[in-house]
Amino acid sequence: MMERKRVYSGAPWESSMGYCRAIRIGSLVEVSGTTAMKDGEVVGVHDAYAQTKRICQIIEEALNQLGSGLSDVFRTRIYVTDISRYEEVARAHGEYFGEVVPVSSMVEVRSLIHPDLLVEIEAHALVDE
Repeated sequence: MMERKRVYSGAPWESSMGYCRAIRIGSLVEVSGTTAMKDGEVVGVHDAYAQTKRICQIIEEALNQLGSGLSDVFRTRIYVTDISRYEEVARAHGEYFGEVVPVSSMVEVRSLIHPDLLVEIEAHALVDE
């Protein structure tokens, strides 16, 4: 069995749901659905752009802890609670992934785990070993 390296963010849902922020198995790195939380508070309430920037920062930190980085990301999945605000989300996503150009999806969902959250993003990376 391949070694699993995990990163935890300390989010309250990690222990109750039994998951981690990110995991690396061999050269594959998977980052869980990530939202704009800091110290138990939502960052950028009512601001999809600010939330997306915070999410990308958290994803980058998790990747770095596992010996990866944004340049290794090949796919993102973006969940938004209001698709009409896609330009705000796309602008922030592009600031982090514009040169990487991963494949991506953006879908509208009815709600996320906290009512003030507007965006959630998953990332998938492959690291050269």
